[in-house]
Amino acid sequence: MSKSSAKKKRAHLLRNGGRDASLSRGLAPSFSTHVRKTKSKKDRLERSRHKGRNPYDRYLDNHKDFLCA
Repeated sequence: MSKSSAKKKRAHLLRNGGRDASLSRGLAPSFSTHVRKTKSKKDRLERSRHKGRNPYDRYLDNHKDFLCA
């Protein structure tokens, strides 16, 4: 595989007495920093309730105020 142009530039700077870019990078922790969580029943029901709904359809919100005698 070929090298990317950024990798070529970093190698060129390193060869010619430039600073190593890997020294600027922080240390990665040995554990996962994000949380993996499955959806709860409430989240799944909320998604199915809103799925396929047109957000610009004002009838869905305004038909609650209609009063029939």
